[in-house]
Amino acid sequence: MMAKHAEPPPRTTLAEEMVLSDREFRRIAAMLYEDSGIHLPEGKVSLVHSRLCKRLRVLGMESFRDYVDLIASQAGLGERRAMLSALTTNHTRFFREDHHFEDLKARLIGGWVDEARRGGRVRLWSSACSSGEEPYSMALTILEALPEAARYDIRILATDIDPVILERARRGVYAAAAIEPVPARMRERWMRRTGADYTLSDEVLGLVSFRELNLMRDWPMKGRFQAIFCRNVAIYFELETQDRLWGRFAPLLTADGRLYVGHSERVGDNRYEPSGQTAYKLRSARA
Repeated sequence: MMAKHAEPPPRTTLAEEMVLSDREFRRIAAMLYEDSGIHLPEGKVSLVHSRLCKRLRVLGMESFRDYVDLIASQAGLGERRAMLSALTTNHTRFFREDHHFEDLKARLIGGWVDEARRGGRVRLWSSACSSGEEPYSMALTILEALPEAARYDIRILATDIDPVILERARRGVYAAAAIEPVPARMRERWMRRTGADYTLSDEVLGLVSFRELNLMRDWPMKGRFQAIFCRNVAIYFELETQDRLWGRFAPLLTADGRLYVGHSERVGDNRYEPSGQTAYKLRSARA
C-alpha cells in the first residue's frame, strides 16, 4: 500500500508576508502628517498596506520595518516623496460639483471679465489640482465667458503636492470616459481627438500654470485671487489644520473673491460668510 504524502501548505503571497505592524503604521502616519498635514486614522492600515506593498516590490524589499527605516533616513528622501504620491488620493473629474462652475461663470460675467477688459488682473487658484480636471474646468468656464481670454491678464494657478500627478496634468490629455462631464459645445470648440483620447486646445492649456506646492509649507504667492478652489482636501486634515488653512487663504482673496470648498467641508473661520452652496466670501466684502 502506497503511503500518502501530506499536501504542502498553501504558499503565501509576498503581500501576505509583508506585515505592517502598528508601530510601523504609526511611523508612516507621523511622516505623512509632518510632510502633508494628512491625518491617517488607524482604520487606514489596510489601505496603507496595499498601496505601499507596490513600493516595496519596486524596491525589492520584503519588510515594512526596512522600508520605514529607509524613508526615515536622509538617503530615503526620494522614496519618501514616492510614498506621499502613493498615499495621496487623486479622485477628481471635470466639472465636479458643477454648481461651483455656474457660480464662477456668474462672477466672471458679473464683473471679473469687465475688469480684465479694462486692463485689470484676474487670478484663480486650484490649490490641490490633482490630475488637472479642476483647473481645466475653470479654464473652460473662463473661455465660455470670454473666448478671447488669452488677450487679457487672466491666469489660473494650479498646484499640488504630488509631482507625478502634476506631470500628467500638464499634458492635458484625457480618455473619452474622463471628458463625459464636459458639455458637448466645449468639447467641440476646445478639445481635439487624438486617437482614443482627447487633448485640450492651446487656448485652454495656455490659461493654466502648474506648480508643485505643499499647502502645509510656505506659499510664494504675493498677489490676490478672485477665486480659490480648495475642494475635498480639508477632509483629510484634522480640524485644527483645516482652520489654519482657511485662515491662510483669507489674505489672498480679493474683496469680491470666492473660496470654493468640497460638499462635505465647512469653513468655520469667522472672517468668511457663506455665499451659495459650499462657497464663501470675506465677511467684510459687500460683493
